[in-house]
Amino acid sequence: MIHGYSVARIREAESRAMARAGGDALMQRAAAGLAAAILRRLHDGRLGTGRGGAYGSRVLLVVGSGNNGGDALFAGARLARRGVRVGAWRTGSGVHPGGWDAFLAAGGRDLDAAAARAELPRTDCVVDGVAGIGSRPGLAADVAAFASACAELRVPVVAVDLPSGLAPEPPFSQEPHVVARLTVTFGGHKVCQLLEPTRSACGEVELVDLGLDLSGPAVTQWTDADLASAWPVPDARSDKYSRGVVGLDTGSVDYPGAAVLTAAGAVGAGAGMVRYLGAPAVAARILDRFPNVVVGQGRVQALVLGSGWGDRKDRGVVARAVGAGVPLVVDADALRHLPERGHAGVLLTPHAGELARLLGSSRPEVEADPPAAVRAVADATGCTVLLKGATQYVASPGDDRIWLAPPGPAWTAQAGSGDVLAGACGSLLAAGLGAAEAALAAAGLQALAARRTPGPLPPQELAATFPRAVWELAQNS
Repeated sequence: MIHGYSVARIREAESRAMARAGGDALMQRAAAGLAAAILRRLHDGRLGTGRGGAYGSRVLLVVGSGNNGGDALFAGARLARRGVRVGAWRTGSGVHPGGWDAFLAAGGRDLDAAAARAELPRTDCVVDGVAGIGSRPGLAADVAAFASACAELRVPVVAVDLPSGLAPEPPFSQEPHVVARLTVTFGGHKVCQLLEPTRSACGEVELVDLGLDLSGPAVTQWTDADLASAWPVPDARSDKYSRGVVGLDTGSVDYPGAAVLTAAGAVGAGAGMVRYLGAPAVAARILDRFPNVVVGQGRVQALVLGSGWGDRKDRGVVARAVGAGVPLVVDADALRHLPERGHAGVLLTPHAGELARLLGSSRPEVEADPPAAVRAVADATGCTVLLKGATQYVASPGDDRIWLAPPGPAWTAQAGSGDVLAGACGSLLAAGLGAAEAALAAAGLQALAARRTPGPLPPQELAATFPRAVWELAQNS
């Protein structure tokens, strides 16, 4: 698991560590880790011209007046002592005095804004040490112009702790910011490094352990190892009922494809049996694709409702299912028919627009602070919530922590992916996973399959690759 911490938690832990270690000990550890990360990539060609080797490389530091600038300067001094040609542009009125003295003593060069801009075309990498977690989002005009020039010239940027201009945690805004190829972060991951759209601006993230005593993460992201550990793998005693029977009341005459897609998700995720309980006119479409699906009423261990319902008239279906206490996925159109209060075994799977409607707010408000929005809906409804999107958030009622599914490529952002995901969630609920675990596992499976088979694969074809991905998970569990 990867934990992301709030600014307040990071600052508290840093204060305790500094009280124990004293002086600039933490800064020196951070600078050593930053310099080592840059040197490794200069040696293997991931930074620079690809010629390999640090000696003679050109690194340009862009530093502000805070501790991030100090980290960059001390790291720059280490690089200079290894034969790297290092220059620094001081963007503010001040600079960390100890870092600046060490940088000059090691042979670092003092550059003004014009000289720094002139250096860019022959620079192997830029080190962004302008702003840190205590800064407001956005960049000064001259720094924003420099960041744009880096992007235009394709000069790789290494961010110190986080790219300058980014908010370290929600709410997020569209202020100018640095886009990094690599972010070297210290002590613990910041929330922005795990959530989109800020995660993409961080590039690759490398964590330098400072020995901080951190607890109470704001968000926790599952890894593929967590996915493998949680996956329900059958054994020699298993049968179709113990593996889980999921019932699908999905699709309609107007939207039959949604029923086919939920069946694809449930079958691909490994349900012991899939029952189709929806519109009889749609059943033949499902059987044409999945003859193993059983049509008609019968025993189920979980239900999936809502995908492709359209303007369904029977508004009591969801309330009756919630009242029955069966593990339940409520998707798409069924979200309009939620009773006043559910339970933690009910999994809601909205996208940002549907979550906004449940909150009585707007989509932009949800997208500015998704963790707060998803937690608010979980607490208000009493249900577990999976917010679908570029980052997939899971919240349970009464739990302050937000869980994140393993990330996948953006190719899955297409019509029908949510229907497949709902079916996979239902399959895992039927197998006995709790609602939050089922949501994380299903979203993680979809992301893993998309990473294994990149490109614009239609959701039904991606679902057909689920069994291979599940098999690989089983080998690693």
